Amino acid sequence: MTTHRTVAVIGGGLIGSWTAFCLRRRGADVVLIEKDAVGAQSSGVNFGNVRLQGRHKAQYKLALRSHALWEQAATLTGEDCEFEQTGHLYIAFAAAQDATLRGIVAEARAAGVDSQLLDGDAARARFPWLSGAVTSASWSARDATANPRLATPAVARAAHALGAQVMEATKVETIAREGDRFRVATTRGTLTCDWVVNAAGAWGAGVAATFGEPVPLFAAGPPQFVTEPLPRFILPSVQAVDGSIILRQVARGNVVAAGYPRGPSDMLRNRAPVPPEKTLAGIRSMARAVPRLAGAHVIRVWSGIEGYLPDMLPVIGPSGTTARLLHAFGCCGHGFQIAPGVGAVLTELILDGATPTPIDAFAITRFRDAKVAASSKLAAEFDPAILPGG
Repeated sequence: MTTHRTVAVIGGGLIGSWTAFCLRRRGADVVLIEKDAVGAQSSGVNFGNVRLQGRHKAQYKLALRSHALWEQAATLTGEDCEFEQTGHLYIAFAAAQDATLRGIVAEARAAGVDSQLLDGDAARARFPWLSGAVTSASWSARDATANPRLATPAVARAAHALGAQVMEATKVETIAREGDRFRVATTRGTLTCDWVVNAAGAWGAGVAATFGEPVPLFAAGPPQFVTEPLPRFILPSVQAVDGSIILRQVARGNVVAAGYPRGPSDMLRNRAPVPPEKTLAGIRSMARAVPRLAGAHVIRVWSGIEGYLPDMLPVIGPSGTTARLLHAFGCCGHGFQIAPGVGAVLTELILDGATPTPIDAFAITRFRDAKVAASSKLAAEFDPAILPGG
């Protein structure tokens, strides 16, 4: 006997899990289907920034809505996921980067984010562990961090507790439109549904292509590492404007660090190798920003499989070819922060027919109707060989 559900969410990352949670919270009948374990891919191995400042200007309203849900996440899910309002500090090392920071602060303030611009001396007076190489900084106190390893399973458990069906270790083999329903064949049987949410992360482009909506998504992995535990002296998340280092110190004392350029990911083997030279470069950049970390020992290195699009914006919203198909994938490394808001938006599209949160900039039809301009960030943030046409 074929099971029927109102909504099938494909992909058990943080976006899929929040979507299932929000739908079930409003009483919708939903199944969450994940080929591995929930949070096993990029949702579980990313850096853990819950960052507001520095967003694309089209993303701020979604990010602010999402942030409000992050601030309620412990109450909503019953688990804190190590969510901590640490604040976020962008740092610059040169005059040209100072100008970039001024633009970041101006856009953040225009969107309602309280971002403050500090010159180098003011930044060191406030954060004395910063190096003399820092020429300016921007500070956003509302920004936060969370533990990606804990977040997605917590949200999925909360969705399940509300009555959502969660199917892990279940691969979707085919999805087809049959009349006014979808038929989803999986390794654990077949189900039908009225709606499909494509939240398959880096694999989301394959689902979209099934319905005649190809997108130029490519996979990449940010090199990351963690140090031994040290006495905690860094509270905020720190990010260099040039991407050379992103770091935060957790309550246990370990420093988690990442940096660009992102490298290749193997979607078939679920592997994202990190060459040793990238870790060594990251260690040097870490010490350049925070000299007290120069002697820290690295104890683990990893990466993940993330989906990116040339304009560095996600795909969020209705399909352009198929009724009752919604997309939410290709989040370009931004998905951890916006996930709760995306779940709320998709729930409104399904249950209310519209959402008050603007998402037109993220429509999948932008790839059909016009040539999408590539982001200026691509050259600096990725190994050239993995870029489209590389």
